[in-house]
Amino acid sequence: MSRTHVVTGAASGIGLELARRLIGRGDRVVLLVHSEDRIDALAEELPDCAAILVVDLSDPVAVTEFADQFQHHPPKVESLDSLIHVAGVVELAPVAELDASDWQRHLDVNLTGPAFLTSGLLAALRRAEGTVVFVNSSAGLVANPTWSAYAASKFGLRALADALRAEEAGNGVRVTTVYPSRTATPMQEKVHEQEGRTYDAARWIQPGTVADAILHVLDLPGDATITELTVKPT
Repeated sequence: MSRTHVVTGAASGIGLELARRLIGRGDRVVLLVHSEDRIDALAEELPDCAAILVVDLSDPVAVTEFADQFQHHPPKVESLDSLIHVAGVVELAPVAELDASDWQRHLDVNLTGPAFLTSGLLAALRRAEGTVVFVNSSAGLVANPTWSAYAASKFGLRALADALRAEEAGNGVRVTTVYPSRTATPMQEKVHEQEGRTYDAARWIQPGTVADAILHVLDLPGDATITELTVKPT
């Protein structure tokens, strides 16, 4: 039976690969992207997706409006099988060089946005006894030099997932955090540029591998849950 999913960060990388797999097996997928730049290309590549919408995850008002539209206005979706948080931003710098806007951007997109989006869609997730997947990072487990702002937002995301899991267990909503190590995505290419390193996609986990791990989480029978999943390169 076809299921319904909302995927953030679907314009490239892990989010795009996951969308391809979900749509390919006949599921209904709503893609959330941060700008209009990729909408035409995505619509051409994924003609069977339910919708491609621009939602600014750093804006609680925009997130709340999307959640309301999704559940209460045509074409309304009353239940939601999964919400997969893939979107994120990263800017590397020492603590001494980060300003208030750097910190706020990381927290808004990587932490507060997922919190508001989850809250807004929670009623629909409860109706389906759905799954929330937070695509975190190895930086959500260990903070290294120049990664403070990004890691702090991801440590916070881990806390959000842990609290939500405990709160929603009685409602049948499962919550999983996935911790991929370095993955061959446009974000990783940007990170290498910031680090002054040569980027070689073949050295890192492929986005499709992480997407397959997420699918495993989504397809797990109802008698169990995967609370945390770490994916590392061989």
